[in-house]
Amino acid sequence: MDRMKRLVSALLVLIFHFIVATGQQRSPREEYIEKYKDVAIEKMRTHGIPASITLAQGCLESGDGRSDLAVKANNHFGIKCHTDWKGDSYYKKDDDPGKSCFRKYDRVEDSFNDHSDFLRYRDRYAFLFDLDVTDYKGWAHGLKRAGYATDPQYAQRLIKIIEDYQLYRFDTPVKGEKKLVLPPNPSALEAVKELKPAKSSIWYKYSRNRTLYVRNGVTYIIANEGDTYEQIAAEYNLFTRELLGFNDLKSGDKLAGGTVVYLEKKKKRAQRYQQYHIAEQGDNFYDLSQRYGIRMKSLLKYNSRNSAGAIYPDEVIHLRSVKK
Repeated sequence: MDRMKRLVSALLVLIFHFIVATGQQRSPREEYIEKYKDVAIEKMRTHGIPASITLAQGCLESGDGRSDLAVKANNHFGIKCHTDWKGDSYYKKDDDPGKSCFRKYDRVEDSFNDHSDFLRYRDRYAFLFDLDVTDYKGWAHGLKRAGYATDPQYAQRLIKIIEDYQLYRFDTPVKGEKKLVLPPNPSALEAVKELKPAKSSIWYKYSRNRTLYVRNGVTYIIANEGDTYEQIAAEYNLFTRELLGFNDLKSGDKLAGGTVVYLEKKKKRAQRYQQYHIAEQGDNFYDLSQRYGIRMKSLLKYNSRNSAGAIYPDEVIHLRSVKK
């Protein structure tokens, strides 16, 4: 009888440990997310693509890293060869008739890099970079609209993965964390004045011959004689219309030397100690928006203007919302 009790007790202990061990095991999807989250976050910082989107696409396209394409070609995003691909190829059958050509990589990290470049530098995805990096729903629907996948439920599937596994938490820096992508070589920057990127600020590239300044928490440069918006955009790896948008412009007007050119979105309001500006002769709303690092739309709203009309000397121009 005692022997039977010992056997039962031992069996119960084994069952308990098995249950505990099983409960602690991660699912393949959780393993995938844990393994590649840092890569996705890094791609967000260098390319401006939400980490949640990169991870969700990786999970979906690669079957959590277990698909034939992922295992044999290190291709985690289902990117096909296209005419500009010069690397190795892998052929497999998909939705198209016959076998399709897919890109083959030496490492999984190369697949993540190529995916980021693929989205960043193709015109059909350009509109996505007007979205905030935390707008994963907008990105998901935008990818579907741009034709990344043929599945009619593609956006919903991405969103479900993001929300089921709370991947959106990787899109927002930890409070107080300074997120700055340093240049590859210290000599790449002549001077940097206290760079503190805003919440959705993404750094792409640093120039070797520019001084970077910060105003109202927004980074800018001073244009040199002969500069153009197209040239500066290329220098900082931005779309021209993206750079123009940062500066409340719609077309690349002639750029004069000494002009302030913002490299990221301006803030919606001035700093706390800058409540208003007393207008002087020659002031206009655009110049003030550039001087204080405030978006034109916000500046007009604070001053109950529908358009950038005339400003008169001694007029009080509000730089923050007026408490009523």
